[in-house]
Amino acid sequence: MAKSYRDLEIYTSSLQLFYQLHPLSLQLPKYELYKLGSQVRRSSDSIVTNIVEGYGRKKYKADFLKFLIYAHSSSDETICHLEKLNYLYPEIMQDHKTLKSDYEILGSKILAFIRYVENS
Repeated sequence: MAKSYRDLEIYTSSLQLFYQLHPLSLQLPKYELYKLGSQVRRSSDSIVTNIVEGYGRKKYKADFLKFLIYAHSSSDETICHLEKLNYLYPEIMQDHKTLKSDYEILGSKILAFIRYVENS
């Protein structure tokens, strides 16, 4: 097991994706900043924070797994928001076509880590 949550690949990946997504979401039209923009920012942030909070409870395996599942669910939610953004604002999203697939890869890594924790 990693010495710190900062050593987890799922943490570093989710944080980097958050850093990419946040400024992108601020490019949305004003009326969307507090709707879909806010939702995608919060779901992306939730991935990172649930990994950190779960790691802080790693002594209690069930709690750790619960927060990792929350992180995975937030990853799915972020993908859903990105699909909507791609449809509604293709001109804003055109330079960020890989973002959705990057979140899909992250979701797979979180699921693999959940299996690892379950079996250890």
